[in-house]
Order: sequence, then structure tokens, then C-alpha cells
Amino acid sequence: MKSTRARFGALIAIVALPVLLTGCSNDSKLTRFGFPSPATKEGPTILTLWQGSWIAAGLVGILTWGLMIWAIVVYRRRDGDPLPAQTRYNVPLEIAYTIIPLVMVLGLFYFTAKDQSELTKLSGTQTHTVNVQGWRWSWGFNYTEEGAYDVGTPAARPVLYLPVDEKVKFVLTSPDVIHSFWIPAFLMKMDVVPGRHNSFEITPNKLGTFVGKCAELCGADHSRMLFDVKVVNRSEYDAHIAELKARGQVGLLDTGRQKVAGATQ
Repeated sequence: MKSTRARFGALIAIVALPVLLTGCSNDSKLTRFGFPSPATKEGPTILTLWQGSWIAAGLVGILTWGLMIWAIVVYRRRDGDPLPAQTRYNVPLEIAYTIIPLVMVLGLFYFTAKDQSELTKLSGTQTHTVNVQGWRWSWGFNYTEEGAYDVGTPAARPVLYLPVDEKVKFVLTSPDVIHSFWIPAFLMKMDVVPGRHNSFEITPNKLGTFVGKCAELCGADHSRMLFDVKVVNRSEYDAHIAELKARGQVGLLDTGRQKVAGATQ
């Protein structure tokens, strides 16, 4: 029996070792479980929720697999053993495997609702506002306070400029169908719904160029509904706004389709 328990303990250690080793680095690919490194102040909140969900699922999996293997090894039938006693049900056990999953689901719901309410709360303390307009199949960006806009096509993706370490409020609108505004490195995504203004705030805190895309299947050219995001210093941001105005892109874009000649409807 001791040798069986020793083998069982070694097996559990082998299964758990990869999970434990992922804690060696706080920002490694393993610990992020497929997520990119956050490029916003709010990103770690989403990443922590994601990591916690995977850790909880992993621990449940290890426990479940361990119990199964333990039962297979310890209670396996040996030569000469009689048939085991047959039981119809076990009330304490059935109560346990009903209550424990319920507690786990409620716990996951609590942390998700808490983080979601924090991430979608509008503080009104943003430095500037960008009205994001998504249509089939490109994007337009209204820099509201600056009185300038940028716009693109599926063949010439637009570029959204944001100043680093300054909070920005996104107001999302669409003139046609549902789209989804997604910048993977920001760890934030929100639907762009016709007839409705969805909003959220973030603070980019890493300089660089990031990819943005539509995450809602919206038609034939959905895969080409791309844009780039450049997080730059304030001086470079101001220079870009001045360049837009010099090109005549002054004021606000009503609907992106009105500004794109020959856009597919």
C-alpha cells in the first residue's frame, strides 16, 4: 500500500510541476496563458482574471485526474477478489459534488462581475476622446477635442494615434451592422452596435505600434477590417493631429462611408 501511495504522489507531482513552474516569471508567455503582454494601465486587471480562471481550472483538473487515477490504482480488482458491494447512491457525496461546483461558479461570477464593473466604469477624467466609427469594412477615428479625423479602407488601413500615459475615452458607433473594436495588446474589446453608443476608458502605457481588428463577423470583407494603433509621445501626437488638419481632415466624420469613395455597401 505504501508503494502504491508513493507512486500516486509522484504522479501528482509530475502533473502539477508544469503549473507550479509557470509562476517563475510574472510576465512570461506561460503565465499569460496565451494573452499578449498588457499595453495599458487596465490590462493587468483582465490578465489577472484570465490567469486566475486558468489556475482554478487547472487545480480542479489535477484534483479530478488524481482522484480518478487513485481509484484506478488503489481499488483495482486483483486476482481472487470478490465482486465489490454494489451501492445505489451516496447522499453526502452527491451533496458535495453539487455544492462544491456551485460555490466555484459563484466565485468565478463574483470576480468577473467585479472586474467588469471596474473596467467599464466611465470616470469622465479622460484627457481626450476618440469617436470610433466602424462600418463595412473599415474604420474612421474622430479626435473629438482636436477637431480632426482619420479614415481608412480595407486596402489602406487607418492608423489610430494615442498619447502614452494619457487616459482616452472611446465612443463606439456604427452606421450599418454590429462590429467589434479590438486591440489585442490592450486586452480590451467592445461591440460597435448600430443606434447605440458604447464607451470605455483606457490608459495606454507602452510606446509602440499595435494591431487592431474587428472581432465580430460582419460580412464578406470582415477579415480585412483592420487598423493600426500607434502609442506615441504627446509631441508626436500633436504633430499627427496637425498633419491631419493640413490634409483637410478637419471637423468630425459623420459616417465613415460618406468619406470613402467607392466603399462597398
